[in-house]
Amino acid sequence: RWEYFPTPTRADRGFERYNADDNKIHIGGVGDVPKNLGIDASKKLFAPRFGFAYRAGSKTVIRGGYGISWDPYSLARALRTNHPVLTELVLQQPNSLTQASRLEDGIPPIVAPGLGNGVIDIPNNVSSQTVPLDFQRGYIQSWNLTVQRSLAGGWVGEASYVATRQTRQLGYTNLNWSPIGGGNNGRVLFQRFGRSADTREVVPVGGSHYDSLQTRLQRRFSNNYSLNASYTFGKAISTSGLARSDSTLSVIIPEYYYLNRSVSQMDRRHNFQLTNIYQLPFGKGQRYLNGDGIASAVFGGWQTNSIVSLMSGRPFSVTSSATSLNSPGNTQRADQIKAEVEILGGVGRGQPYFDPTAFRQVTEPRFGNAGYYSMRGPGRVNWDFGLFRFFQINERVKMEARIEAFNFTNTPKFGMPGANVSNLQFSSSGAISNLNGFGEITSATEERQLQAGFRITF
Repeated sequence: RWEYFPTPTRADRGFERYNADDNKIHIGGVGDVPKNLGIDASKKLFAPRFGFAYRAGSKTVIRGGYGISWDPYSLARALRTNHPVLTELVLQQPNSLTQASRLEDGIPPIVAPGLGNGVIDIPNNVSSQTVPLDFQRGYIQSWNLTVQRSLAGGWVGEASYVATRQTRQLGYTNLNWSPIGGGNNGRVLFQRFGRSADTREVVPVGGSHYDSLQTRLQRRFSNNYSLNASYTFGKAISTSGLARSDSTLSVIIPEYYYLNRSVSQMDRRHNFQLTNIYQLPFGKGQRYLNGDGIASAVFGGWQTNSIVSLMSGRPFSVTSSATSLNSPGNTQRADQIKAEVEILGGVGRGQPYFDPTAFRQVTEPRFGNAGYYSMRGPGRVNWDFGLFRFFQINERVKMEARIEAFNFTNTPKFGMPGANVSNLQFSSSGAISNLNGFGEITSATEERQLQAGFRITF
């Protein structure tokens, strides 16, 4: 396999790119600016893949595979709404406690720019996006090894090791970062050009990896039922918890990039799934009520199906006010002051899900010590159940009756607890007087839903 990702263009010209060397927007295909903006797309993106299967005896099969895929991320996602096609005006307030302007003063006037000779000015308070000229596309390696064995009673079991490694994972960095304590005036491009707005660049920011044990137990339909149960134990680690390319880093100061490495925000450590179909043992050809009476006609032929899901909770970060950090664009972490954080399991106002005294806010010009995505929210339990039957009206016409219950047990799916420790309110004695959202779960989704239906086919 060979892949090629040319630099994208618009219908009549190239895209727009901010140039940090001259603080201007370069427009592809206009004037002396090349249509591809000078970004050379590699023609060496080979992606070999292979697999094998080996039959070890009459009941056991061993399978494996390996492959490389190049990150298919399109640069058009980052550049399609750049200045001057879209002008993202940013008004900076003096501090977090003061407004940037008054609503009654209206939106500042914006002058629609032209394309000029392909190199145009950009206001210093207008955000922009860019890509390095030596852009390097990342790639993903994946491999697996599976042992499958036929068991007694028509059962088949298998266990697999499944893994991926992403190299040069793409993400948004900010060229206009500020050191700790630097504030808006300390931004790199503000020092050079007086530029106050964000200047995002899509570049490789690190990597990610995933390792898992995946098991499955399967029984094909016979003797009235089938069942498929699977369990995955896995762990995903990425840069800043990024679940996909082009997400924004939590820490944008190059000196502290290493703080971004964490468990991925999509990580589910344990995942159990079960599906089954069961034909009720009533009616003709079954164990019970197999005569020609009314009971056989009413209760015979019904089937049930179930989908059961049990998953551990997703990770989240405990944050703190970034006022003392005074570095725009960074997500401040709380200080964890207890070695272990007790999960209390509370739900609702005044009932913390975790021990709120295990964290405190950061009031110094530094990052907190609590890692990103170091906590996990509530798990997920769900059972979808269905009851259905086919009725043969005549040789050509058939009717299906179906009753379905989604979230059959009406088990709530709780949201994440509030995670900003700076929301805590304290009494004069220093005790917590109001959680004010911190550690509290105040949302839930997916109530039970019932539906019934009939379908006629002919």
